[in-house]
Amino acid sequence: MPLAFNSISHGQVAFGFFNIESDMLLLEQYFMFAGEFCNQIIKLARGHENLYCTFWRVWEITPREKIGDLMGAIHGVKFEGFIGEVYKRFPFPPDPQGFKQKPEGFKTRPIMEEMVERWGRALPIPFSVSPESGQVWIGEYRFSKQYFQELIRYVWEGGYPKWKDGVRPDYVLSMAEEIRKSKNPLFQDLVLEQ
Repeated sequence: MPLAFNSISHGQVAFGFFNIESDMLLLEQYFMFAGEFCNQIIKLARGHENLYCTFWRVWEITPREKIGDLMGAIHGVKFEGFIGEVYKRFPFPPDPQGFKQKPEGFKTRPIMEEMVERWGRALPIPFSVSPESGQVWIGEYRFSKQYFQELIRYVWEGGYPKWKDGVRPDYVLSMAEEIRKSKNPLFQDLVLEQ
């Protein structure tokens, strides 16, 4: 489930997984796969200690009504927008004990891509880091080092409600390994507990 995270540019923003059957993440109106998020962190951790800028392919869904109502979809009462379509296909588990982020969520990527294409548009957004200021930009959203590390920690944990059976996908494990080896100051003091 997405949580509220602090940003420098927009105050609190929603970020996170929104369906346990998929590894898709949202950052406000941007939708991306966790594997891509982790791959971007891996590239950064492997030695980009200077100003770093690349582009990240996401889907943008606007206006907000086209995104849908997450709580309405979870409760099975409001299947509007993209999130409503996702929950029609992958409903909330009837047993709350089954509410765990599935590490094999990447397998639904073709289905999720087909759905998100109907609601949003694919576009490249800048992903850049300034080591001097310790600030990170994901599209229009700017984060401090601390706030950005909270996003990484969220993906590592499997968000809320955590990874099913404590099993993380390989791309998440690879991200953590590269962060632990990294000399990039952005990752100093970032502890990813097992």
